[in-house]
Amino acid sequence: MIELYNGGAYLLNGIEIVADGPKAAQEVAAKTGSTVAKEEAAKNTIAYGILKEHNVSGNMERLNIKFDKLTSHDITFVGIIQTARASGLEKFPIPYVLTNCHNSLCAVGGTINEDDHMFGLTCAKKYGGVYVPPHQAVIHQFAREMLAGGGKMILGSDSHTRYGALGTMAMGEGGPELVKQLLNKTYDIKMPGVVAVYLDGEPMKGVGPQDVALAIIGATFGNGYVNNKVMEFVGPGVEKLSADFRIGVDVMTTETTCLSSIWKTDEKIQEFYEIHGRSNDYKELNPGAVAYYDGLVYVDLGKVKPMIAMPFHPSNTYTIDEVNANLKDILHDVEKKALVSLDGAVEYSLQDKIRNGKLYVEQGIIAGCAGGGFENICAAADIIRGKYIGSDAFTFSVYPASTPVYMELVKNGAVADLMAAGTIVKTAFCGPCFGAGDTPANNAFSIRHSTRNFPNREGSKLQSGQISSVALMDARSIAATAANKGFLTPATDLDVEYTNPKYHFDSNIYANRVFDSRGVAEPDVEIQFGPNIKDWPAMSALPENLLLKVVSEIHDPVTTTDELIPSGETSSYRSNPLGLAEFALSRKDPAYVGRAKEVQKGQKAIESGTCPLEVVPELKPVMEKVHTMFPDAGEGNLGIGSTIFAVKPGDGSAREQAASCQKVLGGWANIANEYATKRYRSNLINWGMLPFLTDENHEALSFENGDYIFVPDVRKAVEEKTDEIKAYIVKDELKEVTFKLGDLTDNEREIILKGCLINYYRG
Repeated sequence: MIELYNGGAYLLNGIEIVADGPKAAQEVAAKTGSTVAKEEAAKNTIAYGILKEHNVSGNMERLNIKFDKLTSHDITFVGIIQTARASGLEKFPIPYVLTNCHNSLCAVGGTINEDDHMFGLTCAKKYGGVYVPPHQAVIHQFAREMLAGGGKMILGSDSHTRYGALGTMAMGEGGPELVKQLLNKTYDIKMPGVVAVYLDGEPMKGVGPQDVALAIIGATFGNGYVNNKVMEFVGPGVEKLSADFRIGVDVMTTETTCLSSIWKTDEKIQEFYEIHGRSNDYKELNPGAVAYYDGLVYVDLGKVKPMIAMPFHPSNTYTIDEVNANLKDILHDVEKKALVSLDGAVEYSLQDKIRNGKLYVEQGIIAGCAGGGFENICAAADIIRGKYIGSDAFTFSVYPASTPVYMELVKNGAVADLMAAGTIVKTAFCGPCFGAGDTPANNAFSIRHSTRNFPNREGSKLQSGQISSVALMDARSIAATAANKGFLTPATDLDVEYTNPKYHFDSNIYANRVFDSRGVAEPDVEIQFGPNIKDWPAMSALPENLLLKVVSEIHDPVTTTDELIPSGETSSYRSNPLGLAEFALSRKDPAYVGRAKEVQKGQKAIESGTCPLEVVPELKPVMEKVHTMFPDAGEGNLGIGSTIFAVKPGDGSAREQAASCQKVLGGWANIANEYATKRYRSNLINWGMLPFLTDENHEALSFENGDYIFVPDVRKAVEEKTDEIKAYIVKDELKEVTFKLGDLTDNEREIILKGCLINYYRG
């Protein structure tokens, strides 16, 4: 089904694979009649060409990217615009679309969600942007329909910003990276590796895009095969897939931890643009005659079966047939993994889901940027037509990804078929994907065609003793399960005649409701603020020396951004930095906020001219120990704050608040063995936090929760680009430990020195 090449590979004429090796160059020359150096062949990927076109550095090893368009949703755009305003924003320099698909439930938290929406509308008017009202479209569907273009690049403040199937290289990053673009700065990265995803064959009937995506994620996530690389989809299997199918696979590439994605394009993508009235935005993209890739993922589409990603990660994959055949063993394995994911905070068992030897689920959902596409929902309607979901616990909800998609589903009868079967069809909303909608009952099990199934993203709260869980599946198998009244069923088990109706896009829906400034700013417009919308607090520059207290220690193999700052109900506070910070690590380490605040008192004392030893008494013996080696450390050259240790933090969402919440609570650094994603590490840097790395085994660290670590001359080390930084654990004596900062650009170093991106742009 999936094969990973052990090394790079050449692709000849987009079809023939030549694995890299001692004789690869000769084989390529023999087949093509010419000799092409590996370095030159690497320039023939689609990705290289697009990156080169958008790079303004003149150096293809160190890229300074300027994007064509930006997009954000209502969890992120307030903070981004507030940061940009504080840094001197006068006008959006490129098209910037503000969608409202996350905080759409305005019954929660009083007026604060709708206040954010009005902030977005008035900012779109003032600075010259585009505002998409709630329930019109989820962020990525609107981008596909209205923003994507062949050979273009889009930056979004959501991790699933992926439009590669349409020939657009898109990246999801934390808000500060969008701020840089709004201030006419650049996105700075090393030239990423490019991995070919070679699609061969054709999917069997009943297999959908989520099945293919989960198979790829299962094969590549754990080993980091495509980590921070670009996935380039090529091969003869691409042409066998519809545009919607490709889009459904593409959006899930985020879960491999790749940087971005791009696909070869053809007449099916050209037709997509024609349907949406944007024929001029199509561009044919293909790799060169001889292209070299840093790796290759071979996918035999014909062997992909209906898949399921069991809790609590999209990479925890099985075929549905495997689960049904080995039900007790697989459920027991999930329960063992839950001990790590849930820290034993609640009792968790799935054994009660076994009924007469079958797996019963309580909920099915098809939603959002992954599941809510036209073809997925039409296929689900074909499967469930004439059947009923029953009157037991099982419920079934479908969220079309945009109002134009919804309208067409109404016109062609799919909505009627779904509703007649007992399905609830709702408006475009991302809530089920991040825990703000359709939260199941305690101990319930949900199957979803959405993007993630991390702990708590279904909405349960461990701190309240609540736990439900999610498995990811394709819309087709979810509909088959619904037709079987909640018993897990692969779509391939049903004999269904798929109607495959043609899609017609009604552009009037957006023309009549979406505010589009067409790039014209109105400086006199007054921004509408709600009482929950707060400015960022002042942040200090990096001091000469740092005294850090470890206030949380996480030994899970991977720590997600959802664990660093929970999604769901906290989303309403994303416009209030201090209010949101109260939720930091609340599900992973509830004591974190209190510990961090206690340490922060020391820094606040310094900033107010008070002696920190008087405010935080435990600092006195710590500084006495520090002074045995560093007698000059103290007044005028010392910063005091907190740090956390995690083995591999930052998987998942791009949300900057995973870092900024630590910062506003006095965090100066993270310590990790590795950072799960480039975007989380960038968030740390942009908020002025040191992304320390340690080579120590996480099970035998020389420091522990509650320890103080003194980092002398840290400012000098950042200024002088020191590879290794010596620090000292303050115990009965000072114990030396070594940290690394990894590769930092000059701009990133300056941001850290200034204390955050806002300070950097203020000068």
